[in-house]
Amino acid sequence: MATSAGAGSGGALDQERVQAFLERVITDSGAAVAGLCTSLGDRLGLYTAMAGAGPLTSAQLAARTGLVERYVREWLAAQVAGEYVSYAPDTDTYLLPAEHAAVLAYPELPTYAAGFFTAMQALYATEDALMEAFCTGEGVGWEEHSTALFAGTAKFFRPGYAAALVPEWLAALKGVREKLERGARVADVGCGYGYSTTLMARAFPRSQFHGFDFHRPSIEAARGIADEEGLADRVSFEVATAQDYPGEDFDLITFFDCLHDTGDPGGALHHAEEALADGGTCMVVEPNASANAQENAHPVGRALTAASVAVCLPSALAQHGPRALGNHAGEETMREIADEAGLHHWRLAAESPLNRVYAVGR
Repeated sequence: MATSAGAGSGGALDQERVQAFLERVITDSGAAVAGLCTSLGDRLGLYTAMAGAGPLTSAQLAARTGLVERYVREWLAAQVAGEYVSYAPDTDTYLLPAEHAAVLAYPELPTYAAGFFTAMQALYATEDALMEAFCTGEGVGWEEHSTALFAGTAKFFRPGYAAALVPEWLAALKGVREKLERGARVADVGCGYGYSTTLMARAFPRSQFHGFDFHRPSIEAARGIADEEGLADRVSFEVATAQDYPGEDFDLITFFDCLHDTGDPGGALHHAEEALADGGTCMVVEPNASANAQENAHPVGRALTAASVAVCLPSALAQHGPRALGNHAGEETMREIADEAGLHHWRLAAESPLNRVYAVGR
């Protein structure tokens, strides 16, 4: 009697390959569980408390954060196992290396990535809804997720936008910076918490910025952030979809990592074409993922395509539009959609490991 699981596929299994893949899956499962610890460390201020503090005992870290030492000690053990934190057994102290702090402790740095783990809290909570969607073809709307997704998404993208949006991306759009410096009208479509909107508003005080998003809680959060930053005189936020936001003669219309999330990306670009001023520009920022699945076989591609399964495609399907893209439709498809919408000029203006930035116009 055959006992090999490979018999059903026509041959014996290569046990070395089985073992290698098993180890990879165990590594991935460990990373998935450890992500909860990373999120806790970020939200509880543990990484911030360790950053620049030198070696600390678990009791010292607990005192710095006001947390219970026994939990802190257990958390530190997980951090050491994941090689996020180093441990000195002779002094029973823990150290967050400066290079690790740049990724986990300082939201103002472009390398900060802890926001991704906040969003993960929401994604795992919708697994049952996704199972149902796989069976029915229906979507899972953005608004069906918990606040952790909205806050985590904003938190994750903000550092990259802060580092590149004004000095690199806008600078790569021909004539746009000059218009913004003189005074221009800007629509930021799918603005979420409005970090992209307020970043531009701070840099260009003579221009007027209008953020639009169909998700009311995000718009309310954006208004609060703009008020706190003293930008209410040149920034406004309104609940509206990508196909019906008000206004016209915009010199710049932006889509930051959101066009692929709409159920009707063609309709969104057609509305943008109608709302643009003469000589206006659309800036379309999309994930740096390929339509060729094999080309996404790297860490960033893996994260992006998985996020598309969990959020992007279900969100688009929930809108019951004519086209649900997912986040890796590819440049050729996006260019064709823009051309059909009347935006015939398409150019790759800038690129980062996470994003591709397109300048689009009539």
